[in-house]
Amino acid sequence: MHALDSVVMLLAVAVLTVIVCRRLHIPTMLGYLIVGFIAGPGVLHIISQTEATDFVGEIGIVFLMFSIGLEFSLPKLRAMKSLVFGLGTMQVVFTMLLIIGIGLILKMPFLAALALAGAMTVSSTAIVSKMMAGRGELGTHHGQMAMGVLLMQDIAVVPLMILMHTLAGDTSTLWEDLGFALLKMTVVLFVLLYLGEKLMRPWFNLIAKLEQSELFMLNVLLVTLGVAYLTELAGLSLALGAFVAGMLIAETQYRFQVEDDIRPFRDTLLGFFFITVGMKLDLAVLFDNYIQILSFLAVLIVLKAFVVYIVSRMSQHKRTDSFQAAFYLAQGGEFGFVLLALALKDELIHIETVQIGTAAILLSMLIAPVLISIAPWLVNRFGKKSWDEKSLDLHQMLVENMSKSDHVIIVGFGRTGQTVARMLKTEGINYYALDNNAERVQSARLAGEPIAFGDAKRKDILLAAGLNRAHMVILTSHLFKENEHILSVIMAERPTLPVIVRSNSDDNARILGEKGASGVISDEQETGLVLASEVMLHYGMPFYRVYNIIRGVRQDKYGMLKDIYLGDDEKAAAQGNKSIYRDSIQLTKGAFAIGHDMRSLPFTQFKIQLIGIRRGTKLIKKPEAELVLQENDVVLVIGLPANVERLKQVLLGGEQ
Repeated sequence: MHALDSVVMLLAVAVLTVIVCRRLHIPTMLGYLIVGFIAGPGVLHIISQTEATDFVGEIGIVFLMFSIGLEFSLPKLRAMKSLVFGLGTMQVVFTMLLIIGIGLILKMPFLAALALAGAMTVSSTAIVSKMMAGRGELGTHHGQMAMGVLLMQDIAVVPLMILMHTLAGDTSTLWEDLGFALLKMTVVLFVLLYLGEKLMRPWFNLIAKLEQSELFMLNVLLVTLGVAYLTELAGLSLALGAFVAGMLIAETQYRFQVEDDIRPFRDTLLGFFFITVGMKLDLAVLFDNYIQILSFLAVLIVLKAFVVYIVSRMSQHKRTDSFQAAFYLAQGGEFGFVLLALALKDELIHIETVQIGTAAILLSMLIAPVLISIAPWLVNRFGKKSWDEKSLDLHQMLVENMSKSDHVIIVGFGRTGQTVARMLKTEGINYYALDNNAERVQSARLAGEPIAFGDAKRKDILLAAGLNRAHMVILTSHLFKENEHILSVIMAERPTLPVIVRSNSDDNARILGEKGASGVISDEQETGLVLASEVMLHYGMPFYRVYNIIRGVRQDKYGMLKDIYLGDDEKAAAQGNKSIYRDSIQLTKGAFAIGHDMRSLPFTQFKIQLIGIRRGTKLIKKPEAELVLQENDVVLVIGLPANVERLKQVLLGGEQ
């Protein structure tokens, strides 16, 4: 078989995997792993495991480490040093020691136990950070705890790689090898912190001044692969070199440009890597060792959650935050596959153990979204004993708000919430703010703002903020699920209280209005109104006329803006809801509707509103029933997504 055959098959499988994952709304990474398993030598034998595929997978590791290096920020590290080097270090050390101990009890060789411990210690940065961002939890205390531990795990991967690579050699000179590796690591860090920025910044400035995008891209590849190659020549790993290259570039002003340019290479090659990992799973081995796999899975989830909870409590973090962070980090991660692959390459661990460990980590990552989703519910269900931890904050809120009445409760004190607060303060209107970002709350309180740390989804927090005496509530978050939850709590307690809610889309605005919001401000609609008002003012229209036009649209609850033209992704999202949209259907040659008059077509049957017919440059707004449609006519309609699609099928293909 030609060496290119396997690479071509990898490309074909990668393309199909991305298409299917996008359609099914599942993480692409998990799709790569599963498809690699199915298409690989373990099941269907579509792709053979060759040196070419292994090399492509190794380059994928290089770009993964390069991306981590790009995101590595020394100022960010200093700001989170207590969480990263305190909580994170304890999690890594204790988890590894416990897993190594279990491995030795099971008569596993020390090097194999070490490799397995390293692989099982790290969690999935991609899954956890993405889910927390979508749920608006990155700024919460438990979110900061999780990110601190994840950052330490990412940092720990590099010395773990060096340690395993060193141990794979002659162990009779172990301490000398470790000392020499430490010396080489020190030199690399010295180059990074002292010489790296001095060399990299002027070099990138020189390349950027030539204003050649392909040269800039070639330079990024040269730096990435060149530094990786040099570190391998020095006896370290390609991955470490890529990590160093990412950190060097991160210290320049070209970091974001490089990140955008390198993303296609990173995602593609990383996809190849995960496919090659999936290819290493052998179906026969999995069936023969399913008990061990399930045991590994149980140990992985339970042990990691236990360690995170214990070290969090030892670090004086609240019980509920510790519990939630434990659930968020109780899974394996992408770097687990990397470490297992490197351990197998260095012959530290048997292939069967790699199969079992890879399967357990993969299953844990599949379970991770469920664990993260149920964690808040479990905290609310079983965390009632933590009232003593929160009673002081609630008491302080009650004292602060005892004398307040007819005030405005602002939920969320980000940029939008602070803008509202400043406007209210200017007019002498009392307000009280709630926010779940501890750092923001602390800064705002020090500045004299009436604000408290609290989760507005909890009824007791809202009551302590004076919900029963408030004039109205404003929800400033753009997260729909968050606002929907808070709105339901408010409506259950005070169904007549005016609540103004921010929405990130028109469809969500409609749902929030149905849930009881007295006013919903849509980001999409308001942005359009502001832009339109600026255009009208620049055309010389009087301010009072522009103001009246915009006010009329708002008073009509954005009625004239409710139907819009959608793209394919928006149409897919709109299926199943009651929102309407505009569409234009062009009658190309051979279309069924050509030669038919308007009354013979099922506009009324499909509950479609006809806007008009565009014929050439002319718009026929109210076409008569006898009007016969012609080739290249464009039919403009408004309706529900499903109904518009059915009408389109009839007009173009005559389908009933």
